[in-house]
Order: sequence, then C-alpha cells, then structure tokens
Amino acid sequence: MNESLNFKIFPNVHLGENVFLGDYVIIGEPPRGAKPGEMAVKIGDNAQIRSHSIIYAGNVIGKNFQTGHYVFLREENIVGDDVSIGTMSMIEHHVKIGNRVRIHSQAFIPEFCVLEDDCWIGPNVVMTNASYPRAARTKDFLRGAIIRRGAKIGANTTLLPGVEIGANALVGAGAVVTCYVPPNVVVAGNPAKIIKSVHDLRYPDGDFVYPKED
Repeated sequence: MNESLNFKIFPNVHLGENVFLGDYVIIGEPPRGAKPGEMAVKIGDNAQIRSHSIIYAGNVIGKNFQTGHYVFLREENIVGDDVSIGTMSMIEHHVKIGNRVRIHSQAFIPEFCVLEDDCWIGPNVVMTNASYPRAARTKDFLRGAIIRRGAKIGANTTLLPGVEIGANALVGAGAVVTCYVPPNVVVAGNPAKIIKSVHDLRYPDGDFVYPKED
C-alpha cells in the first residue's frame, strides 16, 4: 500500500497487495446503526482508489478495482474483478456488479441494481428504483435495474425502476427506458424504442461493429 497518511481506514478492512489509496479516501465507513469494524471490507489486489472516495463497510471488491475521484460506494455491495468506476459516481447499497464492468463519471446506481459482466455505463446515466417515491410503502416495492452481460448504456440515459436491458443491447444517449429491452438490439428515444439490431451497426469503413458469432 502507498505511504500517504491522508486517508482513513476503519477496523476490519482487508486490503490486497499493491493497493493505492489517494488523499482523503475513507475505507470501511459504518452505515447508520452499525459500529466501526462490525462489517468487514475486502478489496483485492492492485486496487487504485483515487482521492476523496468513500467506501462503506460490508463491501466485497475484487482485484484490479479502480475509481476516479469522489466516488461514493455505499454498504454491502458485491463488485467483481477489473471494475472501473468514474469520478463522482454514486453506487448505493446492495448492488451487484460483475467482472470487467466500466462505469463512467457521474453515474447514479441505486439499491438492488444488477450489472452483469462486461457492461458499459456511460457518463451521467441515472438508474432509478422507486416506483412510488415518498409513499408510505415506497421501500416495499424498490426494484433496481438489471443490466445483462455486455449491454452498453449511452450517456445521459435514464432507466426506470425494474427495467431489464438484455445481453449485448445498446441504449442510445439520452434515452428514457421504460420497459424491457431484448438482447442484441439498439434502442433510443423517449420512451426508448427498438431501432435495429446491434449486428447491423457498421463502422464508417463498412466493417460490422458487433459481428454475429458463428
């Protein structure tokens, strides 16, 4: 671990080899009602956690984890290997993030969302989970978004509670997704609608962007 002393590590934090903590990073912050050290934190080898980021207690994080600055990771999340979370992104509690997931800057991911392996989340993406905000039983019906393996969510997209994005789907920038998106399609607009298959997308030189697998 680096030699900087400008960070805070609570008890019961377990860091792997070659972990870098930037200035004013906090690891193991107890959530409301918990005592310091009551909930363990595990972070794998080769993590790089940049300045002013806060990781609460109860998180289990794999190897090669990276954050930008001012990243906020609430309690009891499961994060896989080779995950990157961009500057000023907020991950609420009880979120599951798979391997090789890329979350760009200023994303908001609330409770109970699931991001499977190889997802790509663009900047300023907002996922929601409250169908009945500020109602007497709001918390009884919280439903996070489910992002299936390899799906890509464009910048400034909003996902409504419980929406599922199918494997390898591509959501265009600025979309508002209100319902299920099937695998391998491109959607865009408000509300988001299917435009084409991802296998129809081509580079300017004519090559297929996402060719079909044999």
